[in-house]
Amino acid sequence: MEHAVLLTGIGGQGVQLAARTLAVAAVKSDLEVMVFGDYGGMMRGGNTDATIVIGDDPLRSPPTVAWASMALVMHHEYWPGVRDRLIPGSIVVIDRSVFKGEIGLSDVIEVEATAVATEMGNSRGGSMVALGALAAATGLVDLERLSEAAFEVLPPYRAEHAQANADALAAGFSLIERPAASLWSSSALAR
Repeated sequence: MEHAVLLTGIGGQGVQLAARTLAVAAVKSDLEVMVFGDYGGMMRGGNTDATIVIGDDPLRSPPTVAWASMALVMHHEYWPGVRDRLIPGSIVVIDRSVFKGEIGLSDVIEVEATAVATEMGNSRGGSMVALGALAAATGLVDLERLSEAAFEVLPPYRAEHAQANADALAAGFSLIERPAASLWSSSALAR
């Protein structure tokens, strides 16, 4: 089984960090992972997108996919390109504290990710809050693996932010009233 996840936002929102955190959490869950990050021409304010393919067997899909069943959307600017690649029934988490305008889908999970992170004193942690919500809503990875990953993905000169990111992941996870069961069979996780 494979699942493709699309992440989009603007530079500076932590989309690439969220993608890496999800990928490391999946590897820690004994899953197969491929990640492709795509950056616009500007450091801040340009598009930043990532595609992650996660599976419980060797992956057949490259990390550049024509469709996906999950998405994390931090900003409205580049949403249409993601929306058009989602299959019916996709699970989508949108940061409503930043996202403006019409979503164009009827079934999305709207969270105030950036606002929650800011209230926690971690104004740069919106992507972590949204990622925690996506993990809870989909069952892709559990909170324990996400929290572990938060301590591994940061470079040494940013390591002091790992606990704040783990806390933001937990806050996002708690926003989902009924977390989904794991998508993966227990045999895949016991490898």
